[in-house]
Amino acid sequence: MNHFYWTAFKTFFRIGAFTIGGGYAMIPMIESEVVDKHKWLSKEEFLDLIAVAQSCPGVFAINMSIFIGYKLRKIKGAIAASIGTALPSFVIILFIAMFFHEFQDNEVVASIFRGIRPAVVALIAVPTFNLARSAKINLANCWIPIGSALLIWLMKVNPIYVILAAGVGGYLYGQFIKPTEP
Repeated sequence: MNHFYWTAFKTFFRIGAFTIGGGYAMIPMIESEVVDKHKWLSKEEFLDLIAVAQSCPGVFAINMSIFIGYKLRKIKGAIAASIGTALPSFVIILFIAMFFHEFQDNEVVASIFRGIRPAVVALIAVPTFNLARSAKINLANCWIPIGSALLIWLMKVNPIYVILAAGVGGYLYGQFIKPTEP
């Protein structure tokens, strides 16, 4: 049983160390490890967890690791998984902070960062499309995420109101519109 904590730490350390682009770019790697490889969660549980982790304050990847660790081994599991996720970033940022002044004006470094930006966008876009497919977003209902994004981006509507409206809308749809299955 104790080997779980070490396995969770190593798994989330690897995820934290080898994904660039933040929490959303980590989704495919987390899914691969947690759903496919270790079978700690089902695909449906993973999708639900993404929604919960995204709606909670804090860093998305840390939220994911805490929820997964807690679900599997309560507090100790949450600690092992979250430390594994956070430690690589902490060490990398500490290292960069120690030496940043030496290369901050280096044109090669600036060029590298300019090249990484489009790749990071792709790393975020791919899981977004995969999540849309898993959530069964199609041409008939794609107006919901598009409309939500436009409300938040163009009209500066608070995302909390959009989430609440979507939750109420989903509840009403499930209660009154969607045909019940036997």
